[in-house]
Amino acid sequence: MSEQPVATRKRQQESTGQLRRIPSQQRGRERFEKILTVAAELIESHGSDGLKMSQIVEKAGLSFGALYQYFPDKSSIIRTLAERFNEEGRRCVEEELAKVRDVSAVQGALANIVDQYYAFFRREPVMRDIWHATHTDKLLQQIDAEDMEFHARTFLVVLVRLWPQRESGELLAIARLTMQLLAAAVRYAVSLEEEEGAQAIALFKKMQIADIGRLLK
Repeated sequence: MSEQPVATRKRQQESTGQLRRIPSQQRGRERFEKILTVAAELIESHGSDGLKMSQIVEKAGLSFGALYQYFPDKSSIIRTLAERFNEEGRRCVEEELAKVRDVSAVQGALANIVDQYYAFFRREPVMRDIWHATHTDKLLQQIDAEDMEFHARTFLVVLVRLWPQRESGELLAIARLTMQLLAAAVRYAVSLEEEEGAQAIALFKKMQIADIGRLLK
């Protein structure tokens, strides 16, 4: 068996969507955070498609020069917000999977991840908007693909520990498909009214989170 995999994330260089710089001084950090706060408020009100740099300048009380000092375009702002929300999601997945000590705990951990993701997207309308925008935005598609691969690799570490005799390729396929199905269920549920969405999540956990141990017998 090859060496146990480690969860990693790759970052590719993009011509758009990149920060100009991350501020190190207190004043710069405060301005940086204010820009993101204002942008999030505008996205919540008008959607990410309707976000305009001129609106951020006006609402934040900044000059265009101050805004462009950190963010060259609105894609870089949306990407930064998406990455921040993804960091919270990754912590959730890592914390739940770290609790898995045996095969019997896998299903419970995955169910908890589904519940926490659903609750997270219900309370974060900005992230819901960004997530829905992924369908038509190549930059967000890249971020989403990187994030899904991170989750799959994190889950793969658990599968390899529990089933060390199985081929890593087989386990990676299971890890990737499992995380894709969880994400799809949450995306569907958050598109519904809250009560109906909660029912969809409950049904998904009964239907789709299979006993992975049975798949590997």
